Amino acid sequence: MAKVSSLQFHFLLNFLILIPNFALTQTKNDVEIGSSLIAGDDKTSPWISPGGDFAFGFQQLGNEDQFLVSIWYNKIPEKTIVWYANGDNPCPKGSRIELLADRGLVLTSPQQDETSISDPLIGTVAYGSMKDTGNFVLVNKNSESLWQSFNQSKDTILPTQEFGEGFKISSRRSDTNFSRGRFLLRMFQNGNIGIATVNLPSEYINENFFLIRSFDQLNASNYQFKFNESGQIFLLVNNSQEVVLSKGDIGPSTRFYHRATLNFDGVFTLYQYPKEAKSIDVWSVVWSVPENICYSLPTERGTGVCGYNRICRLSIDKRPDCQCPRAFSLVDPDDDYKGCIPDFVQDCADNQENAGNQVDMETVTNIDWPTSDYELLQPFDEEKCKNACLNDCMCAVSIFRENSCWKKKLPLSNGRVDNRVNSKAFIKRRKVFLGSSVFVNCLLLGVLSLGFLLVYRNKISTFDRNGSSMDQTLRYFSYKDLSKDTEGFKEELGREAFGIVYKGVVEIGNPTPVAVKKLDRIVQDGEKEFETEVNVIGQTHHKNLVRLMGFCDEGPHRLLVYEFLNNGSLASFLFGDLKLTWNQRTQVALGIARGLLYLHDECNTQIIHCDIKPQNILLDDHYDPRISDFGLAKLLRMDQSETQTAIRGTKGYVAPEWFRNMPVTVKADVYSFGVLLLEIICCRRNVDYGVGEDRAILTYWAYDCYTEGTIYELVENDSDAISDRKKLEKFLMVAIWCIQEDPSLRPTMKKIVLMLEEIVEVPNPPCPNPFRTENSLVDVV
Repeated sequence: MAKVSSLQFHFLLNFLILIPNFALTQTKNDVEIGSSLIAGDDKTSPWISPGGDFAFGFQQLGNEDQFLVSIWYNKIPEKTIVWYANGDNPCPKGSRIELLADRGLVLTSPQQDETSISDPLIGTVAYGSMKDTGNFVLVNKNSESLWQSFNQSKDTILPTQEFGEGFKISSRRSDTNFSRGRFLLRMFQNGNIGIATVNLPSEYINENFFLIRSFDQLNASNYQFKFNESGQIFLLVNNSQEVVLSKGDIGPSTRFYHRATLNFDGVFTLYQYPKEAKSIDVWSVVWSVPENICYSLPTERGTGVCGYNRICRLSIDKRPDCQCPRAFSLVDPDDDYKGCIPDFVQDCADNQENAGNQVDMETVTNIDWPTSDYELLQPFDEEKCKNACLNDCMCAVSIFRENSCWKKKLPLSNGRVDNRVNSKAFIKRRKVFLGSSVFVNCLLLGVLSLGFLLVYRNKISTFDRNGSSMDQTLRYFSYKDLSKDTEGFKEELGREAFGIVYKGVVEIGNPTPVAVKKLDRIVQDGEKEFETEVNVIGQTHHKNLVRLMGFCDEGPHRLLVYEFLNNGSLASFLFGDLKLTWNQRTQVALGIARGLLYLHDECNTQIIHCDIKPQNILLDDHYDPRISDFGLAKLLRMDQSETQTAIRGTKGYVAPEWFRNMPVTVKADVYSFGVLLLEIICCRRNVDYGVGEDRAILTYWAYDCYTEGTIYELVENDSDAISDRKKLEKFLMVAIWCIQEDPSLRPTMKKIVLMLEEIVEVPNPPCPNPFRTENSLVDVV
């Protein structure tokens, strides 16, 4: 025993002697002197933290040949950047970042121009280390820090960081532009933390438009701004008193990543992201300030949140959505925040008596530019207010509210939607003379139609009847076989936008019931288009989509063969005598949302459905929903749509952008889903004049019930729904977000699924159509 104790003693002694050397020993993740990375070179790997959470290296900016020296979350698919060095001057492909003993991190361009990343640096670097906190540190031989990225925070701070007086971070210019932005967050000697705008390209800082925390505390002299490991943001006063700033349900750091970012639009936000992420997970907002940046007290100087002559609306993520009003256009389409310019400015040299022949006034409700007044007229009526601006060459906009008229001049600043007051804005615009416009448009349409016809007549059908160019899971049917399988197209299941659906039985191993759709409303000379779209449809595989089993393309006959679902369409269970339970309806809504998410984001080719409605949702034996008719919108002949020329979809479900010559994106499906979700909640059609005028349009009545706190009226005969008020209100709020008139305010289907699954919070939705003008109300009926 004595011999063993002696060995143990000598081992312990040697261990203690070697401790200093162990401190200098580098782990496999530490960066040695002379190590380098090359921008755009796939052979060099970024420098990874020991746990793999963070990486240091080059990130490519979009599809451009420009790179950013940065630190990012390594395990998150979207590679969220938390620190960057050369935001004002991205480097080209082939640039090199190298760790040198005497200069630290040095960036060298292909032309051999050098930039020191790690200034100021005092001492000799022994090695670099990417920490699991997100901090990149340069240390000397005594393991003392010489430089760290945490001391040069850009727009993001991370847990374990703490700051004192003089702390500041700047936003980036835009979501994809990492140069210095328009917003600054800073901490003052008295502990106040404010957000202000900066008059770029100068350094001039305007007064704070928002204070995160304002202190008026005596005997307080020491303030620290801290972001602890648990994801909580607070102020430490006099080294003892903790004043918590962040609110909300913060997930544990063992399961969630946390970051706080001053976004490019001025909102300071605390985010979290699950470490065991699913494919649909996103950064969710825990807490953000200001609560409503559009309503924040405007300052007299500066462009405001959105830039001159713009309007600020609050989005679903409590971020500002900035728009040009009608009759205005962006100064620079590539830079939203350079503001808007009017399409027409009235010349004061013109004869003011004839002003009405040159300009008219666009009427918009509930918007204002509160710092642009130059004259108040009171008392005044609405018509006088409009004419007062019309006949004043200095006036760009007049605002009428409560018998008062405010005339405003350019540039308009701090524009915002304000639903708290009932007001009308009259915006000056040039009169449009329709005669010549109609002639030009008709001429252009004729030329395009002729070109379209000539192109299609010259196309050569390349379709392989054996299906070699199609998805191999699809079966080719002859027209003769399908005629036999349906007994001469005897049993009609329904008539839809693309044709008639018949029931049949085909032999695929065993007799299998199918639904055969005869397409009679598609482009007839588009063999290649039919082949392409059917191939896309055939490659979709999701439990909430109706499965395509085969097709026929023979002469004039084009048919699709789908699986048959016994329970038919959702419409019969919403508008018929047999109703689904509340729980069944909520599951149906969630299934439809998941199916649309797959079509928009997860299948090989993005599919916009364009005709989401109850008739296109089928139910299987377990009442699980399956979306049908997806992928067919591109084949629909424009002159045979169910609404009007150039519009695809069904009246009552069609998004407003179809009527306004705006780009149609996946957000059109989101709008239709919102209408459908309201119908699922209420078990009634969107348009029903049999229930009284005030309830006839469901999308209007539902929002009225939400704002008035009478949502139980929407489900007055459904005790299960009434007793489940929390979910009822959540689903209603999601639906209202979906039917926003402005497509940019509508959430993505990914966000919708997260909200319906109660993974992320649902903010209070705004009025769906605050920009409705007197002459532009969409006819939903």
